[in-house]
Amino acid sequence: MHFRFDDDQMAMRDAVRSVCADHFELAVVARREGGPAAPVAWSALAELGVLGMLGGEPGADIGVVEAAIVFEELGAHLVGGPVLWTALSAPYVPGAADGDVRVTGIEAGGPAVGPVVVEHADESQVLVVLRGDRAEVCPLADVARSGDGSPMDPLTPVGVLASVPAGTVVAEGAAVHRLRRDGRILAAASLVGGAQAVLDVARDYALGREQFGVPIGSFQAVKHILADMYVRVEVARAATYAAAAVAAGKGDGDPDLAARTAKHLGGEAAVLNARAGVQVLGGMGFTWDMLPHYFLKRAFVLDLAFGTSSSHAAQLGAAVGAEVAAA
Repeated sequence: MHFRFDDDQMAMRDAVRSVCADHFELAVVARREGGPAAPVAWSALAELGVLGMLGGEPGADIGVVEAAIVFEELGAHLVGGPVLWTALSAPYVPGAADGDVRVTGIEAGGPAVGPVVVEHADESQVLVVLRGDRAEVCPLADVARSGDGSPMDPLTPVGVLASVPAGTVVAEGAAVHRLRRDGRILAAASLVGGAQAVLDVARDYALGREQFGVPIGSFQAVKHILADMYVRVEVARAATYAAAAVAAGKGDGDPDLAARTAKHLGGEAAVLNARAGVQVLGGMGFTWDMLPHYFLKRAFVLDLAFGTSSSHAAQLGAAVGAEVAAA
């Protein structure tokens, strides 16, 4: 499978990177804690086409490769707001692709029970509930609240709903299956972006921080940590773009297993790299206001989206076992 981006994809990546640098600068990330994505930043993402990348046809996989490129950049800049659910839901929620409506979502296993924690509840107008093979849309203004929750990631504020609401069914069957699969791929891409960004932070620190008159990056133990971080990023990135290509019909293989593989490796890379970044920064790294902690908390949150790394590993193991048994 050939992974080289074409000129249009490279230009799109650079445009997203520029917008993120302008509106989601990592040097001042603490200013964004606990708040919604600024209207001007959200409008910039919409104008660039980020929120409508999955196409206007419900259930289609149009643009998933390009969306993966974009979401890697969003993950690298710790972009706030319900970007993932808004992009996934754009074919079903009028105004989402244009940035007029912000959409958040949850997966519900059964009937309307609660309470339930919802990310970006205060800034979103619409809630998408994935319930089995159905996707339901519910205006958040109609949903009773139980209060505010304590977010795992300070850049991902949460609200608590009294129960899981029942909404209007907008998609069923194969379309919902594709929505979940695309969700795994784009969440994996964001995780890869975070894993790469925290590697960059650790590398730069290791090159600039001196001990015994030399950069700590010259020490073998630190080199090994950074090398392991690099390998995790590259493996997860390859799996993520392979999954996107297969989902878009541009490669061979099982698209569901490919998406699960991407989500498993992306979650593993992001969490382990962020922890390694804390270690490389040493005494500074163990303070909560350093960048590796932001990436670690974001990795914890994204790992929970559309199935955890460990749950996908179990599913992949079961698939391998079934294949061996059938051979």
